[in-house]
Amino acid sequence: MNVADLKINNLVEYKNQIYNITEIFQDNEKDYFVKIENDIHGFSVPAASIKPIHITEEWLEKFGFLRTYSSDQRIRYERPEAFIKYDIDLSSRKIVEGLKIYGNTIRCKYIHEFQNIFSCLFGKEPATMNYGLVGTES
Repeated sequence: MNVADLKINNLVEYKNQIYNITEIFQDNEKDYFVKIENDIHGFSVPAASIKPIHITEEWLEKFGFLRTYSSDQRIRYERPEAFIKYDIDLSSRKIVEGLKIYGNTIRCKYIHEFQNIFSCLFGKEPATMNYGLVGTES
């Protein structure tokens, strides 16, 4: 992962568990580290050792999206804000897949990307329905 894409409160994966980033820092050799925490553990690890979490239907629902459309080609999820949608393209070309804001498609495959976009738009983290920071399905 590119450390420049990370910010405090991003959700990431480390050793098949989900963690919340609580700190990003450099050591004396200028290597980047992140302090990560979940309900069980909290420690610092090299930033290069964490992985992004892919956006899945389960994660979309945890972030307040509801499935509003489904066909053989596409599944659409929408949030209460009418201008935010997420399309899952079921075709092999993946042309329409991604986050839609005011009809514009934004490449957004990972949870931390969605968190960062949402934070920029609204000035706060997206509320979740208990994302349980212990296990992951990736």
